[in-house]
Amino acid sequence: MQIGLVGYQGCGKSTLFHWLTGVAPDPALAHSGQSAMAILPDPRLEELRKFYDAKKVTPAALEIMDTPGLSRSHQGNAAKLAVLRDAGCLVLIVPAFGGADPAAELQSFREDLILADLEIVTGRMQRVEEALRKPRAKQDRETFEEEQAVLQRVKEGLEAGRPLTEADMQPHELRYTRAFRLLNEKPQLVVVNTADDERDFDRFAAVLPAELPVFAAPLALEVELAAMPPDERAAFQAELGVGGADRGELLWKLLRVSGRQTFLTAGQKEVRAWLVRRGATAVEAAEAIHTDLAKGFIRAEIMNYHDLIRVGSEREMKAQNLVRHEHKDYVVHEDDILLIRFSG
Repeated sequence: MQIGLVGYQGCGKSTLFHWLTGVAPDPALAHSGQSAMAILPDPRLEELRKFYDAKKVTPAALEIMDTPGLSRSHQGNAAKLAVLRDAGCLVLIVPAFGGADPAAELQSFREDLILADLEIVTGRMQRVEEALRKPRAKQDRETFEEEQAVLQRVKEGLEAGRPLTEADMQPHELRYTRAFRLLNEKPQLVVVNTADDERDFDRFAAVLPAELPVFAAPLALEVELAAMPPDERAAFQAELGVGGADRGELLWKLLRVSGRQTFLTAGQKEVRAWLVRRGATAVEAAEAIHTDLAKGFIRAEIMNYHDLIRVGSEREMKAQNLVRHEHKDYVVHEDDILLIRFSG
C-alpha cells in the first residue's frame, strides 16, 4: 500500500520523504514523483530474534511516495494530484514557520482536493446524462439513474465542503465511486513542519480540524539529526533542547490511519512482520505470506507475542493451552504470531 505525501511548494514535503525513508530526494523526479520504502521500527522483532536465535529479521515497510509540489494559485493542481489516485493514505504537509498559517494552508489545500474530485465526478455525470438521452433497456436505465443520483449526492457534498466518505454511503452506492479513487475518501493525516526552535507541538492540534490526526516536527532539523552519530546527536539535543521527534511514532501512526496492521511469523530461519488490512482474516494473512498458503489453508496456529515472551518457550505455551488453532475466518490481531498449516 502506498502512502502519498502532498503539499504546496516549499512546505517541506520532500524533507519529510527524506526523514521517513532515508532516501534523498532526486531533483530529476521532482515533476513525476519518487517512491521509497520506510522501515517500520519494531522492538518485538529483536526480542523474537533472540528468543529463536533467528538467522534473519525482516521488518514491515511502508511505501512512501513524494509527489510534485502544488501551486498556491491552484493552477494545474488537479493534474498533479492525479498521481495520488492509487494511494491508500494521504499525508498533508503544512508549514508553520516564517509566518505561515498552517490552518489557512490546510484549508486551501483541502479545496484543491475537492476541486480535483469535482473534476472527476462532473465528468462522469456528463457521460451518464448522455447515456440516459439514448434508448436503453429498463434495467440499464435504472442502473444509470441510480448512478446519477449517487453522483449528485457526492457532487453536492464536495461543493458544500463536506465530502462524503465511505461511511456516509450504502454498499450498493460505493460501486459507483470506488473506481474514481476519490482523494477525499482516502484516510488523511496532517504533518505540521515547524520552526527549529518550536517547543509547543501540541498547540497545532487545537487550530486544525479535530477529525484529522496531527503530527508536528521541525522536519529539516530532524533530517540533520538523523545524519549525526548517536552520541553527537544526543549531545546536540541536550545542549539546545530541540528536535528529537519520534520517526517511528509517525510511521506507526500512518500505519493505523491507513487502516493497516501487522502480524508476525517467527522461527529459527526468520522472524518477520507482515502488513495486512485492519480486520484481516487468517486466510488473508496466509495470502500475504504466499498465495499457496491461502489456497491450501487448513488452520492457523496462533500465539500471542507477549504471552510467548512471558512464558519463555513454545512448549510451555502449549502446556498452558496458549496456542490456539483458528479457522480461516479468524480475525488477526496486532500481536499474533501465526503458523499456517496448509496442504499443497
